[in-house]
Amino acid sequence: MMTDRRRLLGIVIGLLCISLLAIAWALSAGNVPVSPAKLVGALFGSAEGMEADVIRHLRLPRAVAVFVSGGLLATAGALMQVLLRNPLADPYVLGISGGAAVGALAAMLAGLAPWLVDGAAFAGALTAMLVVFGLAHGDGSWTQTRLLLTGVIVAAGCGAVITLMLALAPDTRLQSMLFWLMGDASGASRPWPALAVLIAGFALVMPFARDLNVLARGELAARALGVRVERLRYLLYGLASLFTAVSVTLVGSVGFVGLVVPHLVRFVVGNDQRVLVPAALLAGGTLLTVADTAARTVMAPVQLPVGVLTAMIGVPVFLFLLSRHPRGTMGA
Repeated sequence: MMTDRRRLLGIVIGLLCISLLAIAWALSAGNVPVSPAKLVGALFGSAEGMEADVIRHLRLPRAVAVFVSGGLLATAGALMQVLLRNPLADPYVLGISGGAAVGALAAMLAGLAPWLVDGAAFAGALTAMLVVFGLAHGDGSWTQTRLLLTGVIVAAGCGAVITLMLALAPDTRLQSMLFWLMGDASGASRPWPALAVLIAGFALVMPFARDLNVLARGELAARALGVRVERLRYLLYGLASLFTAVSVTLVGSVGFVGLVVPHLVRFVVGNDQRVLVPAALLAGGTLLTVADTAARTVMAPVQLPVGVLTAMIGVPVFLFLLSRHPRGTMGA
């Protein structure tokens, strides 16, 4: 038992180190390469000049934004898979991303300022969350199936509205709208509120990690063992929805991270939520940071949509691990 705990702790510490290396790469790579010494001086010293300004005002906010967004999506995915007890559940399955996209694209279509686009995206995500939960709640009770079906229907409706807006959009705004839909971190200059949401949400969910382990085995078992299932459901749904809304507002719609990262982490650390949740947070942030850095450097000065890179990185890894792992481990 002690050996297993040390191994799991070592995995989390290793992920933390890899995360720091990914952020360091994001800060140093680009059209203006920065040496490690100058990077340390710009972050912790009083270094001046163009390189220091690029790091502090451009690369650091973007690196923090993509890491936080990846962490939010992966954590939300892990929570949704426990909440719905469905291995295909991800942060976007309840239509929250669709609502955010409708709000953001409507603001872009109207030619509003970037900060108003962010506000519209968050308002759209919040509206979709309230609609899904209100419709699924119905007569005062809801099940995983009812919540999932309601989210799928709302997401389909949002998809139709998005398609209509893209068809009506002028050519001058169509490219920016498409980039937002595929994930675009180039305008993420205010990541600090999202970082606060991630830290606060993580601190809130970790005390319930043992209850999550019981809930993953079934609602009846959880009730029999004294878990307050309704309260835990509200907590999981609220946090997962908030995480998704903040992430989509920050960098747009980035698929794949919230679905696959929890499974990849589960292959390595098992299904203990006390380890899975922090490991998923670090792995999701690292994956999106690496993907975003590659997206802006591989074909520089052209920037690729980060959502395309997350799929290109994650899908082969996921299929490789799946082919080497025994059957029956995909369930949440």
